Amino acid sequence: MPASAPAPTDSGHPLAPIPYAVRSTATETPDTTTLVIEPRGTRRISLSRPGQFAMLYAFGVGESPIGISRETPEGRLVHTIRRVGPVTKALTALTPGDTLGVRGPYGRGWPFKEARGQDIVIVAGGLGLPPLRPVIYEIFAHREAYGRVEIIFGARTPKDLVYYDEVQSWRRRTDIRIQVTVDAAGRDWYGDVGVVTTRLPDARFDPTRTTAFLCGPEIMMRLVSEAIQARGVDPHAIWISMERNMKCAIGLCGHCQFGPVFLCRDGPVFPFADLAPLLRVREV
Repeated sequence: MPASAPAPTDSGHPLAPIPYAVRSTATETPDTTTLVIEPRGTRRISLSRPGQFAMLYAFGVGESPIGISRETPEGRLVHTIRRVGPVTKALTALTPGDTLGVRGPYGRGWPFKEARGQDIVIVAGGLGLPPLRPVIYEIFAHREAYGRVEIIFGARTPKDLVYYDEVQSWRRRTDIRIQVTVDAAGRDWYGDVGVVTTRLPDARFDPTRTTAFLCGPEIMMRLVSEAIQARGVDPHAIWISMERNMKCAIGLCGHCQFGPVFLCRDGPVFPFADLAPLLRVREV
């Protein structure tokens, strides 16, 4: 598998962050916040490839790997962050004007070149939509280069759906098909209820010319991949984004070792065929 070289920063050292300022924030769910950040000065991280991630540093607390959910034409980075520990709690508490450190981008991005001319199936579970958001906008920008586009987005409950208004705007498009489902809901929810795999039978695609992009809990990605394979899609054409505990992001510390690979260096995007045997092994 190809390995990406450590990305240089303003000091030339791969572990030194560049100062960025928070431009704006938005509350997505009760525990999830989107930050739009921009460089404090002339130095900035190199332009990202959709599917890569950056290390965000909360001064005095620590750093955490966060996927780049979008890059604006002005060079601002968009990160959607769920509060799950001290670092992400500190990051989501930042307000416009505050400073954080950024290094990256790291990892291998989504394979758009291989997907050209193909039908596209995108399945996101939980906070899997932010890493897939650049895929969706890349397809929107070059819609004529792809065949059918099926998007399935699932969350635990309606209040856990991120980018809700944005997703509603996607649903008004006539050149894609999107299904939104939740695991459980009350009487005020009028959409589908059930895990994302229950929506796959309704997805329309030609299995002989389909590329799939998946992101979410590992069990979800495994089950979705197997269901898509059962419909005839080549496992090498199913791409998954693995998000695990990463510490250094350059393959030195070993925190994200998954069998023979380092997720930060060799991924986080992999063909399902490469990782399928490992996803069935407990405690890997």
